[in-house]
Parts: sequence; structure tokens; C-alpha cells
Amino acid sequence: MNKATKTALCLLIAATAWSGIGQKPASAAAPVSIVLDGYPLPFPAAPKVVQGTTLVPFRAISEALGISVQWNASAKQITAVKTDKDSTKKVVLTVGSRSATVDGTKTALTVAPQMSGGSVLIPLSFFSQQFGAGVNWDQATHTVTIVSPQEKMYTLAFYAISSFSESSLIPSFDAAAFGWSRIDDQGRFTTTGQDFKWPQAAGDVTPESLVSSAAAAGTTPYLMVFSGDTKLELTKATQKPELQASLIQQMVDTAKTNGFQGILLDLEGLGLTGDAAAVQASFNAFVQKAAAATHAQGLKLSIALPPLNGSFHGYDYKKLGTLADELIVMAYAYTDEKNPQPNDKVDAAIQLALKQVPASKLVLGVNLASENENTVNTKIGLAKRYNLKGIALWRLGFNKTNVWTKIGQSVDLNI
Repeated sequence: MNKATKTALCLLIAATAWSGIGQKPASAAAPVSIVLDGYPLPFPAAPKVVQGTTLVPFRAISEALGISVQWNASAKQITAVKTDKDSTKKVVLTVGSRSATVDGTKTALTVAPQMSGGSVLIPLSFFSQQFGAGVNWDQATHTVTIVSPQEKMYTLAFYAISSFSESSLIPSFDAAAFGWSRIDDQGRFTTTGQDFKWPQAAGDVTPESLVSSAAAAGTTPYLMVFSGDTKLELTKATQKPELQASLIQQMVDTAKTNGFQGILLDLEGLGLTGDAAAVQASFNAFVQKAAAATHAQGLKLSIALPPLNGSFHGYDYKKLGTLADELIVMAYAYTDEKNPQPNDKVDAAIQLALKQVPASKLVLGVNLASENENTVNTKIGLAKRYNLKGIALWRLGFNKTNVWTKIGQSVDLNI
């Protein structure tokens, strides 16, 4: 290359570099996100917009809404079945075909389903029409927003001393846990004290009549037994055999005598420090005895547990899940009751529990003192997403009309 050529090349490079100053680089297409019930939903293939129609990954959304999905690879056909309390809907779609069948009837699609990254994408609008979910596409943020439809799920309501103002709601639930007993600071069972005590009658309404009325309405009444471990009362009860027999017998006798159909153990505070494995072993042994005595009398056993990503590590979810009829994950021990609980921590608590216990035995605890009308259905949506047994609401008596309205939009409650 001669000197003149080198000079010309240098001038061309300089001019090209100068012409790019101040210009914005070409931006890549904005990523699309999916938000289900106010919380992001992971998906294997990115949604896309085709001919003005938003396509979304069918399996990821369907399974998060409790819709069973089967894929026929040879026919390139996907079958989805949604069963609720009244009916069953069956939808069959074929990749590349704008014709679907809904309960055997042909239905047209605006855009044919297509494969992308091993997933089948279908029109978002069709999903909404067939499965009742509320959907929206926000072009500005490239966000697909989905609100799950109202559905029937197992619900348990906690009833405390301060819950009488909403006692009329009890028949709306599958179960109610009456917090009228506890373990005292000596590790003994009691129905007296400052809180978690047997309440006084309110006119003609007695504690016993609340229990019997609940049972008559088809709501399973649980006797809730509470304990913390601030004075090592729970440690005493679970580690001293001489206390256990009397404690368990009194719980069972109180439940049977007063018409309860189950016992709910809300025994908190174990494993903050010390040997977690040893604490778990002691608690397992105690619960095993309680379960045997409870079930022998035809009573159900429910256990409320701190979340596995919380501060207390004295609870062996796997073993307790084999002993109890259900486990309630109290996924609200992260912040004070003045603020909604962090959705990511609740999500993590559920995923950790599912590694130990089947979804059919897990109930998500939701603290109504923390949540508001804008946040409560995100927690309930997570219970739906993982197909948990249901939700447990702490508690009646907060008188949050707007919150109950929102819950009723997500859960089939007769409120």
C-alpha cells in the first residue's frame, strides 16, 4: 500500500467515526414479560406479536392456572383440560392451524399456534376467551398482564378473641381455627390467660354455639393451640415427656368435649438458635404422639409452621407432612404487619416447602393485617400457581371490607 492510499484510508476511517458521534445505536426489541396476579411468571419462550396479535407460551400460563396440558408431538397438537366445580372444558389446538376445537366444537383463531424454542405459542385473546382469565397487553412496557379467574379452593379462616365482628363470615369457609387455647409458660395446656383464651359469651352467642354453628354449616371447626417459646414454654412441652402426655390428652379432651373436629397446632419460635436438627427431632416426636392421639379420636390435625426461609429452623417439614393432614405455611414472618409481605419471599417459601411436602397438603397462610386490596390477590395467586391445597387467612375481625371484596374476586367465597 503506497503513501497516498494509506492517507485516503485514514481519512475514510476518521470520517466514518465522526459521522457516528451523537447517533444512538439501533435498539434491540424490548423483552416481553408476563405478570400473573401481580407477580412475574417465568416462561420458557418469549411471547411475540404477530399480525397485531399477542402470542404467549401456552403451557407455562396454563399450568400456572391449574389447567392440565398434554402434547402430542407426532400430531403437533396440544390438549388442555380445565376442571372446576361445575364443569370441564377441553381445548385442542394444532400448530399451524387456525382452527381449534372447544368441547368438540370448531373455533377460529386469529393467528395459528406456532412453535418457538420448544414451546407452543397461542393467541392471548383466545386463552382469555376460553379459560376466563383477564388479560391485557401493554405495548409501552411490553408486558402481558393476566388475572386468574375466580375459582373454588380450600379456605381456612382464623378466629381470635377480637374476631367476633366478622363471625358471620365463618360459614363462608371450609374450616375455621378458633384460637382459644395455648401452652402456658410452664409447658402446660390452658384455656385461660391474656390472649388465646376461652372467650366470654356475647349475649346468646357462646363459644360453644360458634363451634356448633360452624360444623352445622359445613365449616370444619379446629381448636387452635398456640405457643411461642419466649419463656421456653414450647421447649419444655416438646422435650419433657412427663408434660407431653397430659398436654396432649387435655388438647384432645377439650376438642372432643366442645364439638371441634380437629386440632390446629400453632407452635412457634423453635430453632432460632442452637442445634436445629435436635430441636426438629424433639418436635417431631411430640407431634407424632399428638397425631396418634388426635387421629385415634377421629379428629383432623393441622399444623401452622414458620416459613423455611424465615428465622426459625426447628421444623422438619418433610416429617411433619407425613403426620398432619395439612401444613399451613405462615409466609408472613418477614416484615411488620403494617406492610405487605415481600412477594419474592412468599414465592421462595412455597418452593422450599414443595421440595418437602406434596402440594395437596400445603396451605398458604396470608396475613390480612399486612395485605391490602392491591396486594392480597397476589398472595392468593401464588397459592393457585403452585396448585396448593388452599389458603389460610389470619384473621377474621380486621374488618377490611375492600380486602374481602378483592379476595372474593379470586376465590369462590359466599361473602
